[in-house]
Amino acid sequence: MELESRQATVVTQGADMEQQPNRPTWSRQIEFTLAGIGCAVGLGNVWRFPYLCYRSGGGAFLVPYLLMLVVLGVPLLYMELIVGQYTRRGPVHALAIVCPLLKGVGIASVAISFIMCTYYNLVITWALYYLFSSFQSPLPWQNCNNTWNTQNCTNQATNSSYSSTASQEFFKYKMLEQTSGVDEAGVIRWELFLILLLAWILIYLCIFKGVKSTGKVVYFTALFPYVILIVLLINNVQLPGALDGITFFIVPEWNKLLSVEVWVNAAAQIFNSIGIGFGSLLAMSSYNSFNNNVLKDTLTIAIINSLTSILAGFVIFSAFGYMSHLQGIPVSDLAVDGPGLVFVVYPQAFASMPVSQLWAVMFFFMLLCLGLDSEFAMVEVLVTSFMDEFYQHLIKFFKRKELFVLAVCGAACILGIPCVMQVGIYVFQLMDHYTAIVSIMFLAFFEVIAMCWSYGVKRLSDNLEEMTGSRANIFFRLCWLIVAPVLITVILIFSIIQFQPARYEDYVFPPWAQGVGWVIAMGSIIWIPLGAVHTLWVLPGSFLQKLKLSVTPYALNEISKMAYYERGGRDAYPGMAVISSDVHLPEKPPIQTNL
Repeated sequence: MELESRQATVVTQGADMEQQPNRPTWSRQIEFTLAGIGCAVGLGNVWRFPYLCYRSGGGAFLVPYLLMLVVLGVPLLYMELIVGQYTRRGPVHALAIVCPLLKGVGIASVAISFIMCTYYNLVITWALYYLFSSFQSPLPWQNCNNTWNTQNCTNQATNSSYSSTASQEFFKYKMLEQTSGVDEAGVIRWELFLILLLAWILIYLCIFKGVKSTGKVVYFTALFPYVILIVLLINNVQLPGALDGITFFIVPEWNKLLSVEVWVNAAAQIFNSIGIGFGSLLAMSSYNSFNNNVLKDTLTIAIINSLTSILAGFVIFSAFGYMSHLQGIPVSDLAVDGPGLVFVVYPQAFASMPVSQLWAVMFFFMLLCLGLDSEFAMVEVLVTSFMDEFYQHLIKFFKRKELFVLAVCGAACILGIPCVMQVGIYVFQLMDHYTAIVSIMFLAFFEVIAMCWSYGVKRLSDNLEEMTGSRANIFFRLCWLIVAPVLITVILIFSIIQFQPARYEDYVFPPWAQGVGWVIAMGSIIWIPLGAVHTLWVLPGSFLQKLKLSVTPYALNEISKMAYYERGGRDAYPGMAVISSDVHLPEKPPIQTNL
């Protein structure tokens, strides 16, 4: 009964939350696990991980990668799931509870998720475009006998900078019709716009009922990519030269481990792949049952995410070996970079395979599934946070939650229109650079400070014990207290030191575009100082009292309750004393159980 009481109390904390309906939960716990896997496993596993391996000496990258998984990825994911499940709130309210001074981190995570979902759906749009094109025979990127090809087109890659492959020209001149730079906007690519609209319709149909609909969709979108990856691997390993590519992938160049950049890249890849700081998994864990085994979900999501990256590495590098065999050049000389790995290099490999249309259809359908899962999570962060904060207002205006979700998807679709213009690839690259690389590092740093040091390891362990009956072991407590904060700080410092202006291939964005990029970055980062200023403004007492309260968990909830009392709502909180301007709040959350 005490645990049921705790759940009810958490749900009703705040001034106006007592009017909200009971928070929905996943129909079955496996649905959250699959949704978490789908959120963590995305396109980055298929192109960014193999690319970093390729650039960092193959197997040498696996050593720091696996180490960072153990000491950074698993502990921080565990921390986020504990906070989300215990508070039963999205990132905005969860951060306001654990550290009121840094509540802006929660708002920033919502902002960054919305910014990302506007341009990330472009990748799904490209995948759908290639999927539809894959039903043609021959594949449209298989030869240079097309209207969009140039005189420099060649059917086989060469080391010459004056020629381009049929696959490169399909991506650049047929699908994107890209301009020469960000200064030249061009016109809307109506084919891409209609496919973008289709992509958002798919997203809406999958999430409009909340966790009840998303939970059913993830059975397919989270599991089916593994079927395709395994089938592709079985096919690829039989191709000539595949063994050379796999050998490059698994045999380390040990001298690469002396490079600090390799270690920083490994930590950043674990960090970005699992999604620490984005708020997605924290939001989804808020729909868990209160007594769910958080550790089991943490280990399942983190381990499967990394195993998927390694499986994708075998698939991609076996294709690299096949391409190096066809072109007569070493695997290390292949041109591999960014999204081009997925939409240029790999399609080029398909063109030479038997039954090429089949493999192309399977691969791009897999990309669609991977992209949809990640997009679900980003939209869900926004919807969850707004429904937590403004439920009554939103329902009064939109009448139904489904209409609010439709409005969110519609707004994101409209904001994504620049990405489907001829200048779209430059817009995409600029937004991705300043959002996924610059902003997320700052968000993650302050989130770790808020949860590990301000809220504290002891409170996290207390919350875990209250939910599951057992405390966090010494390994997790050490990682939360020392290892994770130090590693995040090092990554942030090196990200600043090694910062490079945004570029796309050989094109460097002009200064005004870099300025726009920083404005995009500040669209999320700015909420951290603004949230701190607002917290200090609303808390009672002198400045030192405000500062002390600002790092005291639940301080803002108590102030909200006080305001609620002053509006005549005392009966909703029987037995609660009204706090005054010299309030002294407890160091621990006010409600405990005997577990």
